[in-house]
Amino acid sequence: MQQYSPKPVPGSFRARFSEALGRGPRSLQNDGYRHHERGSAVVEFTFLALLLMVPLVYFIITMGQIQGGSFAVVGAADQGAKVYIAQPDAATAQAAAEQAVVIALADFGHPREAARVETSCDPADCQAAGSTVTVTVSLTVPLPFLPFSDDFRLSASEVEASSTQIVGRYR
Repeated sequence: MQQYSPKPVPGSFRARFSEALGRGPRSLQNDGYRHHERGSAVVEFTFLALLLMVPLVYFIITMGQIQGGSFAVVGAADQGAKVYIAQPDAATAQAAAEQAVVIALADFGHPREAARVETSCDPADCQAAGSTVTVTVSLTVPLPFLPFSDDFRLSASEVEASSTQIVGRYR
């Protein structure tokens, strides 16, 4: 058994309601009723995509900078410790280790001013056979693309790595 559904009479509540739902006769015709909304989806999509994508891309770039800084300090600490134990005395060992750290950080594009190098030995005599030398490198990773001067520099993170080497019996 089929149900009878009468056609809505123009001007009636049923006609206005079906037209509001988009099932009425005006929505099927191209008489300019919805002409003013054409292309607005493209504009809304573009606006929302830019609004969401720009911070997302900046976040990804910042995370890349932090990861690059992490790689830099690990390599710098390792090279600094290896160079330190290869030197004949403590004074030249400290200078050579700091120079190795600066070169390793420069390979990743980080300036000398953003890093801090600390060296510790156990026991206190760093050049004695069997003693351990620990080189710790700390790096302040700046936020990318900020036009501020060095006086007002915002940082994304500070990364730190340590490397320990044992001074060998034979050099």
